[in-house]
Amino acid sequence: MGDAMQVEVKDIDKLFELDGYLKPFEREIRRRHGVLKDWINKIDQCEGGIDEFTQGYNYYGLHFQPDNSVIAREWAPGARDVYLTGDFNNWHWESHPFKKLPFGKWELHLPANADGSPPIKHLSEIKVIIRNQHGQLLDRLSPWAKYVVQPPKEANQGVNYKQYVWQPPAGERYQRQHGRPARPKSLRIYECHVGIASQEPRVGSYDEFADRIVPRIKRQGYNCIQVMAIMEHAYYASFGYQVTSFFAASSRYGNPEQLKRMIDVAHAQGLYVLLDVVHSHASKNVQDGLNQFDGTNSGFFHDGARGEHSLWDSRLFNYTEHEVLRFLLSNLRWWHDEYNFDGYRFDGVTSMLYHSRGIGEGFSGDYNEYFGLNVDTDSLNYLGLANYMLHKLDPEVITIAEDVSGMPTLCRPVPEGGIGFDYRLGMAIPDKWIELLKEQSDDQWDMGNVVHTLTNRRWKENTVAYAESHDQALVGDKTIAFWLMDKEMYTHMSTLSDSSLIIDRGLALHKMIRLITHALGGEAYLNFMGNEFGHPEWLDFPRVGNNDSYHYARRQWNLVDDPLLKYKYLNEFDRAMNETEERYGWLHSGSAYVSWKHEGDKTIAFERGGLVFVFNFHPTQSFSDYRVGTNWAGTYQAVLSSDDPLFGGHNRIDMNCKHHSDPWGHAGRSNFIQIYAPSRTAVVYARVSD
Repeated sequence: MGDAMQVEVKDIDKLFELDGYLKPFEREIRRRHGVLKDWINKIDQCEGGIDEFTQGYNYYGLHFQPDNSVIAREWAPGARDVYLTGDFNNWHWESHPFKKLPFGKWELHLPANADGSPPIKHLSEIKVIIRNQHGQLLDRLSPWAKYVVQPPKEANQGVNYKQYVWQPPAGERYQRQHGRPARPKSLRIYECHVGIASQEPRVGSYDEFADRIVPRIKRQGYNCIQVMAIMEHAYYASFGYQVTSFFAASSRYGNPEQLKRMIDVAHAQGLYVLLDVVHSHASKNVQDGLNQFDGTNSGFFHDGARGEHSLWDSRLFNYTEHEVLRFLLSNLRWWHDEYNFDGYRFDGVTSMLYHSRGIGEGFSGDYNEYFGLNVDTDSLNYLGLANYMLHKLDPEVITIAEDVSGMPTLCRPVPEGGIGFDYRLGMAIPDKWIELLKEQSDDQWDMGNVVHTLTNRRWKENTVAYAESHDQALVGDKTIAFWLMDKEMYTHMSTLSDSSLIIDRGLALHKMIRLITHALGGEAYLNFMGNEFGHPEWLDFPRVGNNDSYHYARRQWNLVDDPLLKYKYLNEFDRAMNETEERYGWLHSGSAYVSWKHEGDKTIAFERGGLVFVFNFHPTQSFSDYRVGTNWAGTYQAVLSSDDPLFGGHNRIDMNCKHHSDPWGHAGRSNFIQIYAPSRTAVVYARVSD
């Protein structure tokens, strides 16, 4: 395994060829890479290699043996004693002690019953009991628990989650029916949440999502789903960002076998499935979380201020601890191997890299912000190690960093000295759209600034572009559709209602914003569930502040399914946009060339993927015989128009019209075509003949 990290000088030299501004920081880049290699070598020498090290779930936790005996192991370095209790021993806390092993490990052997049956049954409730250094007995859930359930309110057993043994008979285990699809060349991601996918005011299920929502996603032309809030979290309103049990699939939506089926159904539809993973912090919960598991304030986390995230009220992992690295890396491996996830979106990368050094999330782009004491290099090392492991395990895996900092090398391969992510989120893009919609009328929008925001990304480091995600949908903010149309959506979204200038404007700009983001903003595209059809209102989980209401914690699919409502127009455009990308592949075709951005006309034109894109954001002015430059001579024809009646447009573009190029050139391009550019319309042209 160590040989895999023997990197020639020329590999890291590639970083400096791509970006000469990194040269002054070469020493630190090489030092960082050296630390990562040291960790790999240490794991090779002490743990039998990264493959063995990242299967901690085969060692820790509860394991049934061929003879039906059971072995339980835990890592609790601060404990004086460790016990296992449950309904199997009538809840006698101290009757089954673990044996202490070196390095803070504990082990317990439970022989099979006299009749040969296992001493602990499927769905038995168990707890780990910790005696701390003060002699107190503390009840805990195993960090390696695979199935935890919150008791129903009517049971009057409190709100803490309970651990149940998940060891179903062979006949009750889900058997995969389908292989994993090929990795998409162009990644079109549908960000989703199983719980809110129900139309009814309740928590949706894995089975419902598989049967009802996966077909919708497939029809819309997405080839990847990014599933949020799967790792168990005690507080539903945390959106899954306060994880309590890292190895347990959330029981709110069903059991582990049902999640396996959901992923298999998605694979059958050719969809890649990404897991939203939160390794940047953990819930502070003690009795049903990792916090103080061994009776101390450290263990999995840093002690003191470095182990606390004050803004999130959560705990921060100690990435320098050997067993913490085993836990987190094995966690990634677990979801890949056990559930067949195809990749991960890593949440909170920016906070991991900068929080503990006191650096906020505002970045000027000065390279000094990315090096030296500004960066938590322990976190950086963990991310590099995670990417190295995942891509070695499965070259087809996809990893995405939620990073707003723009850190150089984050999305370059580990052998080059990079951190190894395949993509980063283009988080400045949705912020820009919300800023424009909140602060300016569209006749004031700066075309150059729009283009700059959409194209301002690191060369050869892939970006996921999105106009809005779940963040913009949460209560306290508004979706793009709501910013554009607000209360008019309640009165004028019917095709039978009187026409509304607000709705017409909203529909037009909603389509344009999404298309220009899709085509110009990155090498992948993301949409949050429901935003494709302009889902009204906001997203709000049940909580004390809203009397535990599910009214806003759902998706109103009936709106898009009703042929008399205009939501169908946005939905059809979203589908056509994805289908056009599938046909021409602009996301994986390299960068766009922007030939035109005219402030007076409010127009933008660019070429990408063999297509010519023309946007006229002007609220009132249309242009006849408008010249658009292109380097490709030939005859052009519109292949997508936001003004198509199918998308609620006014049918001002003749889709059959041929546009012959002129060789005299325009806007720095060797040829030009002349087209009609109606106001608030986007049109995509393809070359149909040379």
